[in-house]
Amino acid sequence: MFRWGIIFLIIALIAGAMGFSGMAGTAAWAAKLVFIVGIILFIISLVTGRKAP
Repeated sequence: MFRWGIIFLIIALIAGAMGFSGMAGTAAWAAKLVFIVGIILFIISLVTGRKAP
């Protein structure tokens, strides 16, 4: 999940450096969304945790 966020972040940085502001904004938004979803899933997995047998 975080790998996809980093990939979108790199795409946004490269697109921003080349002047493609629309694509950079979209890639940055996607990276932010993927990171937020990943953090939410991580917190849910911490809360539920491993159940005792």
